[in-house]
Amino acid sequence: MLPLPPGTAALLFDCDGTLADTMTLHYAAWHETLLPHGVDCPRSFIDTHAGVPTHGIVSEVNKRWDLSLDGNAITAEKEARFAEQIHLTKPVEEVLATAHAYFGKLPMAVVSGGTKEMVHAILETINAIQLFPVIITADDPVAPKPAPDVFLEAARRLEVPAHQCHVFEDGDPGILSAQRAGMTFTDVRLVLKAKAS
Repeated sequence: MLPLPPGTAALLFDCDGTLADTMTLHYAAWHETLLPHGVDCPRSFIDTHAGVPTHGIVSEVNKRWDLSLDGNAITAEKEARFAEQIHLTKPVEEVLATAHAYFGKLPMAVVSGGTKEMVHAILETINAIQLFPVIITADDPVAPKPAPDVFLEAARRLEVPAHQCHVFEDGDPGILSAQRAGMTFTDVRLVLKAKAS
């Protein structure tokens, strides 16, 4: 179980890479999708854009490699490849244990840049969907990370002031989003790094 700052009244969790260890699966799906278009996408590029909706990543790919890939087509292909592997998803144990420990004690939400279908499938795979009465995804009409809007919307739905919400994140856009929303946060990457060393 991970520590919380004093005064925390609600917990907000990113999904991919935070509750669920899916980043390797996402990277494989991106790599296989982009390679036929001449893009040998490094893992670091995908990690840098963790939490950004798929359409947004396609835009960044187009900028970086000077391409004009169709956002809808690439998104559909990448998501289909990921969906085929979703059953391999494992939980990030320390983070999921924290959610279980505070279930029924603090209101909790998932705030993800993934699609509703994918996020729900991931949470079901790691047996966690019942923990979160509020799940905000790329399908909600809210500005995505790094804008603060997604976290502020989660706080609004949970009826908790933003400054009393604590965010668990593994991506720079999500951490920036949490900071802009005036929330405290835990960088899950540091937790996992410390565990591995």
